Amino acid sequence: MRPEALNPLFVEVDVLDGVGPKLRRPLEKLGLARIKDLTYHLPDRFVERRAVSNLDEAGVGENVVVALTVREHRAAAGRGPFRVVAEDDIGNHCTLIYFGRASYTAKKQLALGERRWVAGRLDQYGQALQIVHPEHVSESTSAPLAQLREAVYPLSEGLTQGRIAGLVQQALKGLPELPEWIEPGLLDRMQWPAWREALQEAHKAAHAAARDRLAYDELLANALALMLVRQSNRAQRGSPLSGNGSLRTKLRLPFALTGAQKRSIAEIEGDLGQSAPMLRLLQGDVGAGKTVVALSAMLIAVEAGAQAALLAPTEILARQHFETLRKMLEGTGVEIALLTGRDKGRARESILMGLLDGSIDIVVGTHAIFQDSVEYRNLALVVIDEQHRFGVGQRLMLARKGRRTPHTLAMTATPIPRTLTLAQYGEMDVSRLDELPPGRQAIDTRVVSVERIADVAGALARHFETGQQAYWVCPMVRENETDDIAAAEARFAVLKERFGEDVVLVHGQLRPEAKDAAMEQFASGRARLLVATTVIEVGVDVPNATLMVIEQAERFGLAQLHQLRGRVGRGSEKSTCLLLRGNSLSETARQRLALMRETQDGFRLAEEDLELRGGGELLGTRQSGDTPFRIASLEQIQKLLPLAHDDARLLMERDGGLSGKRGEAARQLLYLFERDWGVQLLRGG
Repeated sequence: MRPEALNPLFVEVDVLDGVGPKLRRPLEKLGLARIKDLTYHLPDRFVERRAVSNLDEAGVGENVVVALTVREHRAAAGRGPFRVVAEDDIGNHCTLIYFGRASYTAKKQLALGERRWVAGRLDQYGQALQIVHPEHVSESTSAPLAQLREAVYPLSEGLTQGRIAGLVQQALKGLPELPEWIEPGLLDRMQWPAWREALQEAHKAAHAAARDRLAYDELLANALALMLVRQSNRAQRGSPLSGNGSLRTKLRLPFALTGAQKRSIAEIEGDLGQSAPMLRLLQGDVGAGKTVVALSAMLIAVEAGAQAALLAPTEILARQHFETLRKMLEGTGVEIALLTGRDKGRARESILMGLLDGSIDIVVGTHAIFQDSVEYRNLALVVIDEQHRFGVGQRLMLARKGRRTPHTLAMTATPIPRTLTLAQYGEMDVSRLDELPPGRQAIDTRVVSVERIADVAGALARHFETGQQAYWVCPMVRENETDDIAAAEARFAVLKERFGEDVVLVHGQLRPEAKDAAMEQFASGRARLLVATTVIEVGVDVPNATLMVIEQAERFGLAQLHQLRGRVGRGSEKSTCLLLRGNSLSETARQRLALMRETQDGFRLAEEDLELRGGGELLGTRQSGDTPFRIASLEQIQKLLPLAHDDARLLMERDGGLSGKRGEAARQLLYLFERDWGVQLLRGG
């Protein structure tokens, strides 16, 4: 149960002045549903302004506050901007420029002949001074002079900087006093402020110590929760599984296992033979053969008279796994079933009965396999694919399905830098598939300007004449007015006009039935081109698809580009990946695309991507989602995670765990960062 002192932080934002249904929607888009969310919605940066008495005192490019008198309104010509000509107290002219709807507000704020205090960036166009979209306009000096340093927050449509800043200040006023959870010696050595002070300072200025303190809190909560999971797991009683090899010898694999696969299987087999449940992560690069390793683990369970379950994050991936495993198991006598949320009626009842009476040995499915209505005769092994898409809480739900705690094997095809493995999988032992099967051909990777998109479409036509298939990946589903990112639906319409029924579309907003139908058309070869978003990043296996086109490739992270490239190169034919780039590339984007041409080693790409980004965010168009952290940057993870891990171990081993004085404070930390599943594992937690 959450400590009472934290309750004010978990109240909905509706209690704040000015928050109604209309404002609630844009706040929710930013994940700001509770007071706590607002207090941790930290500024991206701070604008520093200087008050000047006239424009002669200001430099071009400087953020200033200056008094101006309005002399003229110049109406917009066509779709051009609305201009307000103004002058300072000594007659220097400056044009204030407004686009779109902002011009209506400007007319009201800047009446002819009136003197106003204006805050904004002073620029020069030709010989004329101008301020584009002034940030503040006020009749008195008090408002702009109070904002000489102003926080700049992440926004969504329908929010302004002023509105979000006001809500944050309301939220900060209600911060409770909380006991200190950081080890006192470390707190003194790092010279960090107390928790409440750190949050307040982080919203006032670029306070490095305050930001580090808050990031450390998040890392400590995570490290401590994972340590509790590991400790609890070791105390559980599992079912030791010892296979006799009778089923594994029946597998007729068309290839020899790599040394990394044999090593990983041996590590897993050793874990399964123990009474403490296995908790192991299998990391494998694209095409490294994780599925065969997972199948070997599941067959050990079946040989020992138990059942195994494979959990996939999406229905597409679940069906793909089911078909792959079904083919591998032909002739072994092993019964395998697929269970997803779409299975209804008699078919579902039949599967549920088979799991209950033990006639089904292996089940593959989505989250449907751990619903309350699903019961097993003897579930002893759970394999979780794409582990980062499932929370620890979901995994613990599965663990309760066995008569004893099942062994758990988590898998991920996303190469993770070693420095981040501890952050995400600190409770697990790790096996790495760092070799590719022999004979796999390198994928020819080329970078092509988006200006040559017509040539690429022509190459597609020639590609289809050979009987082979292709993917075309776009960063988002639909275009909007404020973004020029290629949209999957728009690209699909253009390509369908040229290639007709040979083109199908898949993205995350489609109904499951439509998505599955399109995937089935492509997998069967009835469609030649699959236009998609990153929903196909993992699990799609069509050997006849030998061309991958990734539009606006510079907007993706290296590891995600590598995952997408891994959808081709799965058959005997030579495969190609075309990275379509925009015309304006940052230096980091150039280096990323160069590395994609240079290597196909996913683990090397992951390490290089980490170096390139430094303190940036992780994968994807937003470059995030691959760490469980909202506050801590990559730079802070690398710097502070070892400290947090040592501090958590000190708390558990020296300071009495969660039962001592510091432990009580740490318990509040776990609830604050919603890692309370770590607390729930303790008796009386």
